[in-house]
Amino acid sequence: MEKQNDTSFFGHPRGLATLFFTEMWERFSYYGMRALLILFMTATVDEGGLGFDIRLAGVVYGIYTALVYMTNLPGGWIADRFIGARRAVFVGGVIITLGHICLMFSHIFFFYGGLFLVIIGTGLLKPNVSTMVGDLYTKVDKRREGGFSIFYMGINVGAFIAPLICGYLGQKVDWHYGFGAAAVGMFLGLVQYKMTEKHLGEIGLPSNKALDNQALSNARQQLFMGLGIFALTASMLFGLVYFGILNINANNLSLLFPY
Repeated sequence: MEKQNDTSFFGHPRGLATLFFTEMWERFSYYGMRALLILFMTATVDEGGLGFDIRLAGVVYGIYTALVYMTNLPGGWIADRFIGARRAVFVGGVIITLGHICLMFSHIFFFYGGLFLVIIGTGLLKPNVSTMVGDLYTKVDKRREGGFSIFYMGINVGAFIAPLICGYLGQKVDWHYGFGAAAVGMFLGLVQYKMTEKHLGEIGLPSNKALDNQALSNARQQLFMGLGIFALTASMLFGLVYFGILNINANNLSLLFPY
């Protein structure tokens, strides 16, 4: 079969290189930004930071990192039901890039907006790029395990160099240059992804079975219902906080998210 005959990337399918570098740059952007996050939040305003109390910064950091992985489930569901894994990876990467760009600005609105965008983008990209790695091989292909090992090397490379570059720029030059470097990393990943996605063949494209009219209609209803519940809950929470009915601070949040 074609999958078994493709050995152009160290004995593995050429598409593995596309996914390797996509994930490497995504992890570069993620861990580069994460290396700065607590330091940026707790730095004083005079130092260019947000001046958060260490406990509040820890709560924000904990909620952020938890949501990054919790959104993988709906991200995979959206790709499976609607747009396919390949498009989900690209859209997710674009959203992540925009999130890091938001973090380059000093206003608190851009800070939380940037975190939100990175959460949503990672939820779309992370589970689907891994899915496509598995789809590069047939079920009986013995190279499959080795392919994932190579893929995870990309994760480790990105995670290793990210704090060195983003951390240096953030602490020694300016916080927002560090966040900007994370944005550049994800952008580079997107560029090489689009330039080399032809090597993925049909992998990651929407499945014909996902286009069944009744199934698609039901999936859309579930999606809109989930988005509606999320929007309603978020709006109610914002209203309660805005009008002073509900007071959210580091002390009461730490009861829900102890660390």
